[in-house]
Amino acid sequence: MAARSFEQLAVWQQGHELELSIYRITRRFPIEERFSLSDQLRRAASSITANIAEGFRRISPRDKLHFYNISQGSLSETLNHLILARDLDYITAEESRLLNDKARLVSIMLNRYCQALIRNTSR
Repeated sequence: MAARSFEQLAVWQQGHELELSIYRITRRFPIEERFSLSDQLRRAASSITANIAEGFRRISPRDKLHFYNISQGSLSETLNHLILARDLDYITAEESRLLNDKARLVSIMLNRYCQALIRNTSR
């Protein structure tokens, strides 16, 4: 059954779980990080699902893939910020591993979603 809204996409759902986890964990960051690393990390994580949602509504496969590619870029940015947070001891190694695992799962799912879109378009 085809998804009727972006909320029904498994990749969006997993991305949203990552986003929520990041929002929860950044609440503990030092106050001086409120407008820097914490904000950047939250924005990057929010951009993942926002671009999946925007791409879902696009009509042409090329437009869809463009937004899904931006989402992949936001995933990489999120991973980069998580490394910094770990290295600054704002998150534990275990928290870092869990968040990285979630981000990598979203990345794999998004790649597969894009591949399926390309396959279905080329028929």
